[in-house]
Amino acid sequence: MNQLFYGDNLHVLRDRAHFPDASVDLIYLDPPFNSKRDYNLLFKTPKNAAAADSAAFGYSDASITAFEDTWHWGRQAEREYGELLGQPNTDVAEMMRALLVFLGRNDMTAYLVMMANRLIEMHRVLTPTGSLYLHCDPTASHYLKIVLDSVFGKTNFRSEIAWRRSSSHNDANRYGANHDVIFFYAKGKTWTWNPQFSPYAESYTKANYRYTDEKGLFRVSDMTANKPGGDVSYEWAGPDGRVVRPYKGRFWAYSKQNMKEMEAKRLLYYRTTGMPMLKHYLSEMPGVPLQTFWHDLNPIISGSPEALGYPTQKPLALLERIILASSNEGDVVLDPFCGCGTAVHAAQKLKRKWIGIDITHLAISLIEKRLKDAFKKRAKFDVIGTPGDLDAARDLAQRSEHDGRYQFQYWAVSLVEANPAQNKKKGADGGVDGIKFFRDLDQKDAHKVVVSVKSGKLKPDDIRALMAVRTKEQAEVALLITLDEPSTKMTADAASAGFYKSVAGKNYARVQILSVAGLLAGTQRAEHPDYEPDLNFKKAKAEDAEEQKQLL
Repeated sequence: MNQLFYGDNLHVLRDRAHFPDASVDLIYLDPPFNSKRDYNLLFKTPKNAAAADSAAFGYSDASITAFEDTWHWGRQAEREYGELLGQPNTDVAEMMRALLVFLGRNDMTAYLVMMANRLIEMHRVLTPTGSLYLHCDPTASHYLKIVLDSVFGKTNFRSEIAWRRSSSHNDANRYGANHDVIFFYAKGKTWTWNPQFSPYAESYTKANYRYTDEKGLFRVSDMTANKPGGDVSYEWAGPDGRVVRPYKGRFWAYSKQNMKEMEAKRLLYYRTTGMPMLKHYLSEMPGVPLQTFWHDLNPIISGSPEALGYPTQKPLALLERIILASSNEGDVVLDPFCGCGTAVHAAQKLKRKWIGIDITHLAISLIEKRLKDAFKKRAKFDVIGTPGDLDAARDLAQRSEHDGRYQFQYWAVSLVEANPAQNKKKGADGGVDGIKFFRDLDQKDAHKVVVSVKSGKLKPDDIRALMAVRTKEQAEVALLITLDEPSTKMTADAASAGFYKSVAGKNYARVQILSVAGLLAGTQRAEHPDYEPDLNFKKAKAEDAEEQKQLL
């Protein structure tokens, strides 16, 4: 079964029950780059929604911080550095010790220590013929290659690919930085390899494919050779009966029997001298063997059909190319920093098995929806690490590591298919943890729903406070998601808020209390009109159920 893991990929990869040695055929990772930036996930804003909606919820342009790409040397870095010094690969230990001496204990070494520990586990889980592709930018690429050399061995470096992610980049006092780097390493001396090709340039085809017949454009090549070998000294007569031989000192490159077979297949083209030439049809040529400069794959830009709003989303074609080149159908593909899930999407499309890992519930919920939108019921996978019952939900709520409180809120909000409204960089949320919109039958205005999440003990005035927030934010419906069951008084207070009456005449409670247990069991759901199901999220394009065509 395909698997999607929530959690720190170091801890997940060290679980040998899920990741035994030599269990993965291909790894692609697009880790944080140590860019010192926060990356925001952009959410879809419905048409005809109130202009003040975004500002009202403490975030701008319907966005929230997806991840912070800033690293600091601290307790965790010191602990992981000690683990590196004690593990069996002495090359890694010596290299990390040297880097620490050279760079000191700072942000860069904290980042490199984080990456080295995880790369060791990735090397362990790769099969002997497996490969790894690490996607990065110039911020730390030079150091990452040194780390990769120490983990995989410098002789197992295969290629450094430059992917042009923009046509130009305006940098005031240096050359424009418009490409990313992808390091390609193999685990052993032999590795899975399926050559990939790019189309010929138009200028090349015009200059070389100058002939045409009923099968299309073709070029011709000489059929003689300068060395004898077999039945290659004979006279040849073309359709007009003229007899020809190779020029002095040369021989036919093919036996007489092969020449007859090519003649029968109409693969011979005759010069005015009667000399035969071999036809090469453009339609039968694979193209130019792929080189290390990839300039033909456009990046994801805002507004493109493929864009899901994730800040570092890579184009599907990029991952398809890598997966086609370095794996076969049925192989296992791993993305340990899977973000919005482009690698697992490509693996699913190309009939590979896949595993994705991410440390945020924002990413996990986005990937789940992406796969369901793109593949419907054909995408079968397990989600591991997200709460499946009330005890697991309480455990997530109580964890403080990795901003556990926010992760619980993000997860709980996803249970009602709402967008997170609280950005931890903005401070207080005003009682609103999530937001979603719905359209009624009139299909005109987008009506607002606000969501509040309570992971602690419920207070008697929680419902009254939510009612006030609903009124202030001009929301038609308010949802309270709780770990604890509400009291009878709270249920009565919620009922007193009345109903939203839909155009179809159905009444929906304006304030709804939804328990985590009920949502997980499927006995409760957010109740409101739902005449435009994809109103709140950008939808991934549905993939054709038929067998996918291979890329050039």
